[in-house]
Amino acid sequence: MNGSVQVGQVVGVPLRMHWSVPLLVGLFAVGLGRQALPAWTPGRSGAVYALAGVVGAALLTGSLLLHEAAHAATARRKQISVEDVTLWALGGMTRMGRPKTAAAAFLVAVSGPLTSLGIGGAVLGAGFGLQLLSGWAEIPAVVAMWLGWANLFLGAFNLLPAVPLDGGRVVQAVMWWRTGDRERADLAASRSGQVMGVLMVAVGWISVLRGAPGGLWIVFVGLFIMIVAGAERRRAALHTALRGVRVADAMSSPVVTGADWLTVQRFIEDVAVPSHHSALPLLDFEGRPSGVVQLRRLAVVPPAERENLRVREVATPLSQCAIAAPDDLLSEALERLTLRTGTRLLVVDGGRLAGIVTGKDVARLMRRQTLGGGEAPGPTPGPTTEPGD
Repeated sequence: MNGSVQVGQVVGVPLRMHWSVPLLVGLFAVGLGRQALPAWTPGRSGAVYALAGVVGAALLTGSLLLHEAAHAATARRKQISVEDVTLWALGGMTRMGRPKTAAAAFLVAVSGPLTSLGIGGAVLGAGFGLQLLSGWAEIPAVVAMWLGWANLFLGAFNLLPAVPLDGGRVVQAVMWWRTGDRERADLAASRSGQVMGVLMVAVGWISVLRGAPGGLWIVFVGLFIMIVAGAERRRAALHTALRGVRVADAMSSPVVTGADWLTVQRFIEDVAVPSHHSALPLLDFEGRPSGVVQLRRLAVVPPAERENLRVREVATPLSQCAIAAPDDLLSEALERLTLRTGTRLLVVDGGRLAGIVTGKDVARLMRRQTLGGGEAPGPTPGPTTEPGD
């Protein structure tokens, strides 16, 4: 997610934090320290309320992290790749690959809400227990009850049947299991997400018009759900259209490549400039793919260093590229594309670069299928190769 930085790891995957998280913690702290605590335990100093508010907000943020960590841990147990976990203003987001079975999808989806509900119940019980004490326990009791109710709300809200909420993922998994048609389940769940988003926007605006400024938050959440659900609906439609299509049907071949042992200066003069592409695959001494270099990375190399620096030293190594075999299903191979890999899919066969798939290749394939009545075309010939797009 843009605007986030890596701050550590959780369950073995990178943990990222968006710039909006401190704002979220501040809003929680103000709400607890200036509103809830003075109303429930009057007569304390402002410093006590402020400290308790910060502690409660930090604990709630930790609860959000545990919610996402449960998703990530369950996904890894089910052999699903997890790219990272990001905390941001709306809670959290776990980026992962597509589950292979409906059962795995179901378990990953419910793990987060169940974690929040479990935390909420345990902390709320502790809060009721602290209420039985007097004196020093009053403030911790209120904080615990506030934290418990917040987690219960978080768990219940996430179970709403609307993608991208966890409840929408549960609907996807159940429909996939009952029908055996994953794309149909994805389309149905994404439609429910769009409907839910519209309803939330409407409810939020009505609240604002009635004088409740908190309705703006509902509007924001509804818009987010609408946007993500719309994107997932388009992705589900793409998967439906590409059903049964192999990577070889979409790839461009042959591909313009360059030797990774060339200096940056020679690579620019002999390969990059004549190719007219914004990115090029690299081959090692044995003719095997070793990575991809982008022209923008070459452009920032100081001219004084270009004669001594090898192009492979400024390239994205093969281990960080999206790779597929010619016989892989195209829809599954496209799922390997991430922000780190970029939008190019390298097609490798027997250790050799067989072709490349870009967004334009997929769009071209879709147009040709439409014109040809759905027949899968062969690989795109070399002159139309566009690896830099």
